[in-house]
Amino acid sequence: MRADEVVPLGRTGVSVTRLGLGLASIGGLFAPVSDADAARTVDAAWDAGVRLFDTAPVYGYGRSERRAGAALAGRPRGAYALCTKVGRLIVPGGTDTQPIWADPPAGVGPRRDYSYDGVMRSVADSLERLGLDRIDVLHVHDPDEDFPVAVTDAYRALAELRARGTVGAVSIGVNHAPVAARYLREAAAPGPDCVMLAGRYNLLDHTGLDELLPLCADRGVAVLAAGVYQSGLLTDPRPGAPHGYATVPAPLARRVAAWHALCRRYAVPPAAAAVRFPFGHPAVTGVVVGARTAAEVADTARAFAHPVPAEFWTAARSTGLLPPGVPTPQG
Repeated sequence: MRADEVVPLGRTGVSVTRLGLGLASIGGLFAPVSDADAARTVDAAWDAGVRLFDTAPVYGYGRSERRAGAALAGRPRGAYALCTKVGRLIVPGGTDTQPIWADPPAGVGPRRDYSYDGVMRSVADSLERLGLDRIDVLHVHDPDEDFPVAVTDAYRALAELRARGTVGAVSIGVNHAPVAARYLREAAAPGPDCVMLAGRYNLLDHTGLDELLPLCADRGVAVLAAGVYQSGLLTDPRPGAPHGYATVPAPLARRVAAWHALCRRYAVPPAAAAVRFPFGHPAVTGVVVGARTAAEVADTARAFAHPVPAEFWTAARSTGLLPPGVPTPQG
């Protein structure tokens, strides 16, 4: 399996590469990123063969979408898949702000809106920021924020956009696997085509396997696994590193240390194990990893290319790092 391998996204007509680039960081996640560095990051991903790009209106309050559109402008439109999200409008005076965005644009902010009209407006706004006339994959972002409306009004809007061809695939972007499983069961037929699952199917968290991944496999729903580095904890567990944990709980720190010890034993970089692990499950089509610099893109591309022997996964089970029922990649 290669990072630039192009595969169908489940039952849809959309094609994606096995490795995707998450564009939250170029929107200023945790630290500012310049326009030039954002462009270089996308260019580096393209040069590495990545053709799947995931953004959202809330990422830097429109900044990530604008930078994504600028960086991809001039690329053959049929050569890449662009994902964005609905559920938050970026409007003057929007109060659903988040402290994680560095130096966001002045005067605007997010406002939650999963209504039919809100979704239609959000898509129109995203297309304008991106400079595109269609979106390949459209996620309902965090549907648990207003689940009854997200599973009815928002889904109805997305289904209409899919039927028109404005959207290639309907998806949900979630941080909680049970929310996604409920959405798949309650949305009107034929339902979403895809789920982007963040942080719930990786070396440290297997809760996606409890219900969601078997359900997706049964229904032919593609899964894009995000958050495979557990906010960076797996790759840089040092205290004070930008991994999103103010204080790492001791049991979690011990598991991270055990993974690092196993990786040293088999000469496998932790990032390589992290990006490969989700592909053990047949429902997983791709892995989306964020980056803020061209160097970080290159690091992830090297990690994806690094071989991980079958013996590594066998040892992970025997040491208790992976439960017996978790599927693993084939060497």
